[in-house]
Amino acid sequence: MKVRPDLLDKNSPKGLEVIQLTTETEVPSSHIYMEAQIFTPDSKRLILHRSAHPHGSDPIDPEHQYLICDLEDACDLPRSRNCHLTPITTETGATAPSISPDGKMLYYFVNQTELNSGSLILKKVDLDGTNREIIQVIDSSLPGTDFRPSRPYPLSTISSDGKRLAISAFLGDGETVDAPWGLMVFDLGQASVELVIKGQTWCNMHPQYSRSLDAEAQHDILIQENHDNICDRSGQITQLVGGDGADIHVIRDDGTNFRNLPWGRDGNEFCQGHQCWIGRSQRALTSTSTRTPRSCRLIEARASEHSDHTGIETPKAQRNDLSRQIPHPDYYHFATDIEGKRLITDAGPRDSGGAIYLGEIPENETDPLVEMTYLLNPRSSWEKGSHIHPFLSPDGRTGFFNSDDGGLLQAYMVRLDI
Repeated sequence: MKVRPDLLDKNSPKGLEVIQLTTETEVPSSHIYMEAQIFTPDSKRLILHRSAHPHGSDPIDPEHQYLICDLEDACDLPRSRNCHLTPITTETGATAPSISPDGKMLYYFVNQTELNSGSLILKKVDLDGTNREIIQVIDSSLPGTDFRPSRPYPLSTISSDGKRLAISAFLGDGETVDAPWGLMVFDLGQASVELVIKGQTWCNMHPQYSRSLDAEAQHDILIQENHDNICDRSGQITQLVGGDGADIHVIRDDGTNFRNLPWGRDGNEFCQGHQCWIGRSQRALTSTSTRTPRSCRLIEARASEHSDHTGIETPKAQRNDLSRQIPHPDYYHFATDIEGKRLITDAGPRDSGGAIYLGEIPENETDPLVEMTYLLNPRSSWEKGSHIHPFLSPDGRTGFFNSDDGGLLQAYMVRLDI
């Protein structure tokens, strides 16, 4: 690790401290996509990865590893200058990690899939590296279907009771035009799997279980639908989205109760492709870009009854522009703490390295963000392989981001005791 006071400037709050968590000079490292459930609930440990980028990793890269980052010492800075990074996986093809809600174990997949062959292996391991075991191997068609998964999404998501895990994948056979993608839900206790939704438009699903502790809400999964996407017969994406853009939905993890989020799809507002739950609430948050006026906004909403793919025009929808008080909002990626009180986000202008802001989320679902505090310029190139992707520890006291300042992607931490 390395303390990086040079990333602070005259506009940064006093007392802020930035720590570069990874320091290898030949191999890039990064945080996992900011919606991933990769923190222990006590905010002391998280998973990051080496030989990777903010959108995943190469499934055949033998250098790729998930690492446990132990922050207990690092959070005692400046008294301590230690931060422990310990490999937790060694298998080539390790992907889609999720830490169990109790913080005791890591679930992940090993991707050995090919079109119509290979296997997708679900594993778990205690966070001290012991008791590694295989939960399930998928090496044939999914139960009750003719579909065999390949190209698994690099993110999985785990239910708040720790009983179910979901991941999406390509379901094509290499011959079918406009082959489907689908969402698989694993019952971790029964070691069983069910395909709960499928279709050609689900190529970039971003599945996210609700973190609510409510017995019914904990079955909800936030999913993204990429309309007018184009994929070849092998599942290679040549156009991620088109037309009026993506829309966002919520589905129950048994495939029922499909709902809309009132964002985008009106020809002026477009979902950028990142959304998340606001803490443990049933409120969700997205970033949208608008043509008129030109802006990138943060919009919260609750799921409403499905009524075609009408986005912002969903009848009786409840939505709130959290960024409406900002003269020129330009926000892209973001995350909240587990209580849904704090928000961290990156912002443009991109050509100058961007910025990271900390905001306070109002309890009232009709109010804007209480305030937006500038933290620092991460000096990122903003290339896709170096997206900043800021997120918070569950307790909201620590922020994390990526930057390729210096030419090589690295993972960073910022202490937020301000």
